[in-house]
Order: sequence, then structure tokens, then C-alpha cells
Amino acid sequence: MATVSRPPEQDEEPTIGRLVADTTRDLSALVRSEIELAKTELKFSAKAGGLAAAMFGAAALFALLAMIMLSIAFAFFLDWWFAGTATAFLIVFGVYLLIAAVLALIGAKKAKKVKAPQQTMAAMKSNKQVLKRG
Repeated sequence: MATVSRPPEQDEEPTIGRLVADTTRDLSALVRSEIELAKTELKFSAKAGGLAAAMFGAAALFALLAMIMLSIAFAFFLDWWFAGTATAFLIVFGVYLLIAAVLALIGAKKAKKVKAPQQTMAAMKSNKQVLKRG
């Protein structure tokens, strides 16, 4: 009589090696898919960020052009009201110079209040000493 060989039963318990191999394969696939998802999201975010930056740049350009036009209009108003054309433009120049000086003084006072991150520096020194000890 001929004997028929049967395939191993499917209900057998997997070996530890098989479980480790399956886990490693699944974990590797999960990490690869997460990295691919991050790449896709970052690509979309970079495009949106670049477009937003371009829009902000264009808005700043038009705001600058509007400021120039307002300055010219203000100078011509001063010319019409009481001063000559050259004097009116010098007054506008002086006003902008005064605003710039005030903003620079305020910025200098704020800059003096900036302190180094003391706690972070102390933690880094501590970490460095711990790593040197081994």
C-alpha cells in the first residue's frame, strides 16, 4: 500500500524563531510605511508652505508700495497746505527717520532683556559630565 504524506497541520504552534521573524518583518514594513507617509505629508506641507511664503512676500511688497504712495500723497498734501515741495518731502523723511529711531531704541531695550538659557546650559554640562564618566 502506498502511503500518502500529509502536509503539516495549520493548527501547530509557531516557533519562537518564526514569531521573531514575523514580528521583524511586520515592524520593518510598518516603519517603511510610516516613513513613506511622513515623506508624502512633508512634500505636501513644503508645497503649501512655499506658496504661503510667496503670498506673504507679495503682500509685503504691495504693502511697501502702498506705504510709498501714502508718503508721496502726504508730502503733496503738506506742499498744498503750507510748505514747498522740497520742504514737504523733507518733513516726510524726518517723520520716517524719527519713527525708525524710536523703533531702534525700543528694540535695543528689548534685546538687553534677552538672557541665555541657564537651565538648558546647566543640564548640558551635567549630561556631558555623566557621559565622560561612562
